[in-house]
Order: sequence, then C-alpha cells, then structure tokens
Amino acid sequence: MPTPGPRVAEIVLTESERAELKGWVRRRKTSAGLALRARIVLAAADGGSNSAVGQRIGVDRSTVRKWRNRFIEQRCDGLLDEPRPGRPRLVGDARIEALITATLETTPKTATHWSTRSMAEHLGLSQSMVSRVWRAFGLAPHKQDSWKLSTDPLFCEKVRDVVGLYLDPPERALVLCVDEKTQIQALNRTQPIFPMLPGTPARVSHDYVRHGTSSLYAALDLTTGKVIGSLHARHRATEFLAFLRKIDTTVPAELDVHLVLDNASTHKTPAVKRWLTSHPRFVLHFTPTSSSWLNLVERWFAELTTKKLRRSTHRSVRELNKDIRAWIDAWNDSPRPYVWIKTADQILESIGNYCQRINDSAH
Repeated sequence: MPTPGPRVAEIVLTESERAELKGWVRRRKTSAGLALRARIVLAAADGGSNSAVGQRIGVDRSTVRKWRNRFIEQRCDGLLDEPRPGRPRLVGDARIEALITATLETTPKTATHWSTRSMAEHLGLSQSMVSRVWRAFGLAPHKQDSWKLSTDPLFCEKVRDVVGLYLDPPERALVLCVDEKTQIQALNRTQPIFPMLPGTPARVSHDYVRHGTSSLYAALDLTTGKVIGSLHARHRATEFLAFLRKIDTTVPAELDVHLVLDNASTHKTPAVKRWLTSHPRFVLHFTPTSSSWLNLVERWFAELTTKKLRRSTHRSVRELNKDIRAWIDAWNDSPRPYVWIKTADQILESIGNYCQRINDSAH
C-alpha cells in the first residue's frame, strides 16, 4: 500500500487578496516572476497537491511548495522580490536631500538653471548620481512650461456659456467654432529637400525664402466636424464680414447659427454689429480673454499646421492657398468631429485647484 504524501498547507484567500493577485496576473507592467507566483497561489487556493498545481501551471512541484509556504507565512508581501545584496550606498539621505533642495531652491551664479554637470561640481557628486536622483524625483531643470490665467471678469460666465453650448447644442441650430489663422507664410527652402532613406530622416535646409502671407478664416461644425474656410490677404473687419456672409449663404436658412469666437476687435466693429442686427439668426458666444483652448477650431488649426503647413514648401501665396483649400476639401470628405467631455464645473474646479497650488507655492 503506497505511503501517503505529506499534507499540503491549505490556502484560503480573502476577497481583497484574490483581487490583488488577479490584478498582478492581468497587469501588463507586472514582472513575469511576480505574475507567475500570483498564478501559483491562485491555483493552489483552488485546491490540489503541489504536483497537480505544478502540472497546471507548468512549473516544478518544489516551486509550488516554496511559494505556497511563503504566501501562508507572509501573505501577498511574501511574493514580492526581496532586496538583493550589493554594494552599500555611497551617498546618504542627507546628501540626496541637499541635492533636491539645491535643485528646487537655488540657481547657479552663471546660468538660469542647473545642469547635471554644474550641480555635480557644486555639491561634489558624480554627474551620473545627480542624473539618477533627478530622474527618480521627476526633476528636470532644463525644461520650462508656460501658463497664463485669464483676467476676464466674466470668465466663469463665458466658460459656462461656451461649454454648455458644446455639451447641449440647441435644436434646429448649427454651432460653429470660428477663428482666423493669420500670417500663414508661403515658405520655400533655399536648397533641395533630401527624401527619407533607411536609417536617415528627410532633410531640409534650415533657411528659407518668404513669398508672402495669407490669412485663413475657418468655421468648424461642432456636430459633423466639417469646416467652412475662406482665405484672404489681410485680416480686418472687412474680411471677417465677408466670411460671415459666406457662412450665411452656406448654412441652410431654416437653421439658427451659433458662433463661438474670441474677443478680437475685428469681431465687434460697428459694421459687423449692424450686419448681425440685420441677421438675427446669428448668435455670438465669446470665449474669455486668453482662453483660446476653449475654441475647438484651434484644435483643427493645430492639425492643419502639423499635417500640412509645417513641412510644406510654397513658391507663392497662390500656391499656398491652393494647397490649403485642397487640404480642407480632403478633410471635409472624411471629417472627424471633436468631442468635448469636461463640464464647466470640472473646468472651473481644476482651475481653482491650480490657483490654490500656485498660491501655496508662493508662500
């Protein structure tokens, strides 16, 4: 009669432990070793000998026994990798704290910001140590972001007006995001462009010749993503009025027209106001000053710049205008509307939190 084997330790998981183990198995960034240990424990909790669990997982029974016992002793923490022995740290916590403090609160005498080399020389550390600490704490003195808060006294009201229009457009009306992209330059490189080759990007000369400028008026349809465009040599109230007339002839007469636009002076001249008075179906919604991010057509202008203008060459304004019109036609053949997600309350709360952080950092 065969001798019965040793009784395996039973694993009983709590709901939180099972959820954490399953998370380790599914998470893409989990190390392969940790994911395997989690699968072993989950299989062992379902029952079976070490040999049976090992066959299901594809590992040796001694491996199952090791992680079964480790889990019973230390639970989930026992599955994590233990610190490995190595050379003791040469830079203590005090010097790392001094490095972080110097990075955040001081600047070098001969520059506006620290480099790894100058900071290493300043504190007597190695350049690689400074680099590692900066990466670990997310410090990047060489980078600088820009920001600007609107000072519009009606900021909250205008945000609620425009965002409400995006999230709940009125019936029997067309919502158009309107703006002008001015001073689009017709540029041509001074030397031939070398095409891309395997291992070598396309190359252009750093200098160029200007052949004039053009101004694009655009109206982005909130619902369909289609664009009404008009190109002009200048960007005055006269050109804006001509663009309004184009919108008026393009949009069906039975629809009201709600325009989202900025506070440019060309949008508020007496001639424009008279025209709007005689065309009551046009309703204007102004974005706050310094808040172009609230106008969806700016996102479309960004696509025009990155996908067409930035790497194109033109030998005349006529050639530039022809290229832009062709791009608009191609866009309208397969338009992609932008979907606004955040509510006005979420935007105002986010800005309020940002102002609070600025205020706290100033004190």
